[in-house]
Amino acid sequence: MDSTNSARSLSRRGFVGVAAGVGAAGLLGGPLVQPTNASAFTKAERRTHVETIQLGKVTVTRVVEYRGTVGLTSRQFFPDSPKELWEDNEDWLSPDFWNPSTDLVRSALQTWVLRSEGRTILIDTGAGNDKFRPYAKQWQYMDTDYLRTLAHAGVRPQDVDVVVNTHLHNDHVGWNTRREGRDWVPTFPNATYLIPKIDFDFWNPLGPVRPRYWQGNQNVWEDSVLPVHQAGQVKLWEGSYTLDSHLTLHPAPGHTPGSSVIQLKSGSDRAVFIGDLLHTPLQLEHPEFNSCFEEDEKQALTTRRRELEWAADHKALILPAHLPGHGAAEVERSGSNFKIKDWAGFSRI
Repeated sequence: MDSTNSARSLSRRGFVGVAAGVGAAGLLGGPLVQPTNASAFTKAERRTHVETIQLGKVTVTRVVEYRGTVGLTSRQFFPDSPKELWEDNEDWLSPDFWNPSTDLVRSALQTWVLRSEGRTILIDTGAGNDKFRPYAKQWQYMDTDYLRTLAHAGVRPQDVDVVVNTHLHNDHVGWNTRREGRDWVPTFPNATYLIPKIDFDFWNPLGPVRPRYWQGNQNVWEDSVLPVHQAGQVKLWEGSYTLDSHLTLHPAPGHTPGSSVIQLKSGSDRAVFIGDLLHTPLQLEHPEFNSCFEEDEKQALTTRRRELEWAADHKALILPAHLPGHGAAEVERSGSNFKIKDWAGFSRI
């Protein structure tokens, strides 16, 4: 990819609006950090940032919980990726996605807020506050302004109709619950929480399988999954699940057995919210490299390529959970692989 890509024109999914507690410099991203706990988060990482684009009849709002590094170098995060690949793409990976001087990968935690057919839908809920994460200390005892950021997007907890957990890793379910005294209670009291049944069974500590990533997910079941299930707010789904005439959930196994994607088809617009099928835009052009967090590496490779093929063939916007920068992109086929065609109409963070 040449250096012009980082300044590419935005896609046809035009910018709708912004309500952000940041200035122009903040929109271009703050300083890099290597957090080990919540106290390491700089003021720049805690600023409110909200933007909206329109896809057909669905509005998509980007609500950012955190942006920065998670303390992983490029080869720690993507063990099979060669050093030369990162260096050859430094001109567009830096500074949004990778810091060549430290070799640390930049990430974001964000919720996609969809308004569709009169309902408010959240896709993934980040890491959450006050959670004890002894083996994932970058998300331990966080103290962010996530709910205030949602409020800037016009969303109060009681307004949320549906929460979609694409899978049950710690950084996708944290705000499912909040602390009330000594208890964990559903953050969104009127919402149905859609959880893939396969993942629900897989992460149940009473189940027969020990996940590969079980230490990093310690306490997640008890503080972020079980409380919403006990409150009677969970809908376990299998096969596929239709949210409405624009949105459908589909299985996308590999990262976890129950990982899922949400396809959007509205008017002439197409999009896919792919959760953790990729963690760097380098995987958009090189889907042959996995992250270090895959439960089934072979299946993850197959699923990632399948979703990129669908996106390329349908001119669909790809919205992962963890990309900083513009946060989302379109791809097109390039021989047997893909290349980035356009970035989404969000500001760079």
